[in-house]
Amino acid sequence: MEINGLKFEKKWYIIHTYSGYEKKVKTDLEKRIETLNLSDKVFRIIVPEEESVEMRRGKKKVVSRKIFPGYVMVEMLAEKEENNEGIGYRVDSDAWYVIRNTNGVTGFVGVGAEPIPMEDDEVHKLFAMIGLETEKKSEPKINLDYDIDDVVRIIEGSFEGSEGKVSNIDFDHKKVKVMIDIFGRMTPVEVEFDGVEKV
Repeated sequence: MEINGLKFEKKWYIIHTYSGYEKKVKTDLEKRIETLNLSDKVFRIIVPEEESVEMRRGKKKVVSRKIFPGYVMVEMLAEKEENNEGIGYRVDSDAWYVIRNTNGVTGFVGVGAEPIPMEDDEVHKLFAMIGLETEKKSEPKINLDYDIDDVVRIIEGSFEGSEGKVSNIDFDHKKVKVMIDIFGRMTPVEVEFDGVEKV
């Protein structure tokens, strides 16, 4: 995009915040950008998080986990500068000042006071991780409280109450294979992830 003969592009920048203040910084920044009419220079603000499903005592629980604690992504309009050393990007000084002086922000990621934008492929990889690039949100990761060779108890189905050792975990089909003793012979039984609990 060109404005008054100058070339501008939307670029993603990373700001450093106090750990634990990421969401507050995001909310405060969004309010300040709107109040100070900077929404034509600062577009999206994201706290990179991924959802994971944890299994606790046979119960599923979806939890959000910050991928980079202490960091927030900000999409801003930057002036593209080409010179002998290559291509550089300069952010709007008003937007820089507002972001830099928001409570909880300790600075931009960059060299000295000059923020450096993220590379496009870095942004795409990160968006893929948090489910922003695809049409539908990516399946949350599943964190089980048991692993292969752990002893578990089956808590549903026809083998409810039986205990055995986990021999296989199939994340694609969300099933776990448990070896249980049936008439003196170790037999594999396939159960849903939430159909077992660690003993």
